[in-house]
Amino acid sequence: MRFVIRIITNIKEMQLFASRCKTEKKAIGLVPTMGYLHQGHISLVKKSKNFAEYTVVSVFVNPTQFGPNEDFNQYPRDIERDKKLLADAGADILFLPDAKDIYPEGFQTYVEVEKISKILEGATRPIHFKGVTTIVSILFNCVKPEYAFFGQKDAQQVAVLKQMVKDLKMDIDIIACPLVREADGLALSSRNTYLEGDQRKDALVLYKSLQLGKELVEKGERKAAVITGKMKELIATVSYSELDYIQIVDTETFQLRDELKEGVEYYILIACRIGKPRLIDNIIVKA
Repeated sequence: MRFVIRIITNIKEMQLFASRCKTEKKAIGLVPTMGYLHQGHISLVKKSKNFAEYTVVSVFVNPTQFGPNEDFNQYPRDIERDKKLLADAGADILFLPDAKDIYPEGFQTYVEVEKISKILEGATRPIHFKGVTTIVSILFNCVKPEYAFFGQKDAQQVAVLKQMVKDLKMDIDIIACPLVREADGLALSSRNTYLEGDQRKDALVLYKSLQLGKELVEKGERKAAVITGKMKELIATVSYSELDYIQIVDTETFQLRDELKEGVEYYILIACRIGKPRLIDNIIVKA
């Protein structure tokens, strides 16, 4: 069944709707996206519908989270396709703000989380998380959600946003939802469309290496260097791979760990170029 989805482009109109929901004590769930939606995004919409009376999906390709040599202009966009997917999923509102309204002339205020945003993705993409936390803060002020839904694939982003919400005393629950994969294990990503020819097959090495890491942990290996070393060896066997990092971090604190402790959960995190696209993936393991 396809729902009739309301489209809002005006920030004031979005805020007015959100204020009415507050008055009527009806909760809003927000799914922030950059569009070119896939089933990972749709899983967030479905989760939101279990939590809130209204589900708002924002589509905004945010320029402030792209570095000067990154793919902002090439990032895939197909708003008509997105509208159909969201209508089929039962989203209530598609929020489509214009860049000139989000970042008007004279804009000069940014939100930045220290420490956790400086490692891993933050070390490779220095301005990325500053752009993410700024746009998410703006979207929170436009949509006024009780809940916001993000995918586990962007595990560090979730950790950064949880820290922001905690530190700034925002009355919003950040809900992290399971990573969604294609049938062969490749993590769903809008950037998968960049993969050409054999690169699609080579990209599977990321998930295979994560499975190897999990297997090593389950067999009792506790030294992070041993685990990541064997994973690196596997990734190096494919033609198109250019590894950025493999790291193991505590799921609660996101601190890098050299030695795994019994009974503690960890993320094993990967960032790797497969040809042109830089892909990220992760898995949760318990020592």
